[in-house]
Amino acid sequence: SFLFSGVKPSESDYVVPEEVKAAGFELCAEELGSIVEGQDVKKLKIHGGVDGIAEKLSTLTTDGLSSDSVLLNKRQEVYGINKFAEAEAKGFLVFVWEALQDMTLMILGVCALVSLIVGIAMEGWPKGAHDGLGIVASILLVVFVTATSDYRQSLQFKDLDKEKKKITIQVIRNACRQKMSIYDLLPSDIVHLNIGDQVPDDGLFVSGFSVLIDGSSLTGESEPVMVDADNPFMLSGTKLQDGSCKMMVTSVGMRTQWGKLMATLSEGGDDETPLQVKLNGVATIIGKVGLFFAVVTFAVMLQGLFMSKLQEGTTWSWSGDEALKLLEFFAVAVTIVVVAVPEGLPLAVTLSLAFAMKKMMNDKALVRHL
Repeated sequence: SFLFSGVKPSESDYVVPEEVKAAGFELCAEELGSIVEGQDVKKLKIHGGVDGIAEKLSTLTTDGLSSDSVLLNKRQEVYGINKFAEAEAKGFLVFVWEALQDMTLMILGVCALVSLIVGIAMEGWPKGAHDGLGIVASILLVVFVTATSDYRQSLQFKDLDKEKKKITIQVIRNACRQKMSIYDLLPSDIVHLNIGDQVPDDGLFVSGFSVLIDGSSLTGESEPVMVDADNPFMLSGTKLQDGSCKMMVTSVGMRTQWGKLMATLSEGGDDETPLQVKLNGVATIIGKVGLFFAVVTFAVMLQGLFMSKLQEGTTWSWSGDEALKLLEFFAVAVTIVVVAVPEGLPLAVTLSLAFAMKKMMNDKALVRHL
């Protein structure tokens, strides 16, 4: 059956890498990946179809892999493990640094510095430093509370993600059907799939009936695809919409279609949600209005001071008390800016959304998210 369309097994120009040959296999991970990813019927026929590939991977489609740990380790070394490379978790200090990037805190920092310099120059240490140190303490408090909250939130998300990924799957090993973690899958494992199951890795259809694959999550194509002996290619991330089948795994982890997609998405960095963009926009507008009024207030108070000095005729001689007055004016202007920007706005919106979502869940109003 592999000789039609002018293709003969001997026509393959594929050369098995030495390390793969030494491990006892006749196909490398790249060749396996190219067959399924490119849905290359010609290459599949050259390698002897699904049974031929199973043979080259030292397994049988009926018995599955042997549980011998030495052989499994060899297979792992050649073909990799079924885990996705994840971005490194951010440390606490990174969250502290991100919290410090807030414009309001930067303005307060400048105010604290000026207050410390003028206060110590006027009243000496430690009495003159009280105001400045008070502002510094409040900045540190805000930064560490924000950083701690964000850090704990990221840890909770990580735990939730781990829980979500604890998937078990039916696999044939040593000719026995058994349950196994999705992370332990290796190329040439024979996996049982039923309606609603997600295809765990890229692979080839071995046997089954009326298998319809929903590939919308991977390709965006809403029409289900029929999978059978003539079209045996199955990609990770897709779902069985109908039927049941046995599938032979060909690629695992980052070599699968889903793994490559995840790698591409993670390169883009964290995009803000539309809600975050709108909230930032609102905060920016309020900030600009606050800044405008702060500048006007500072200018009016400064003008009052200059007018009184002009009347007294002491425009060019400044006393320490007047310098303190200037600092007070500056502090008032900074206060207007700080109070204007609603720090709690994003938190309030997030809490109200979380509350609304819980109410919707209680009402069984679940939304399908494609």
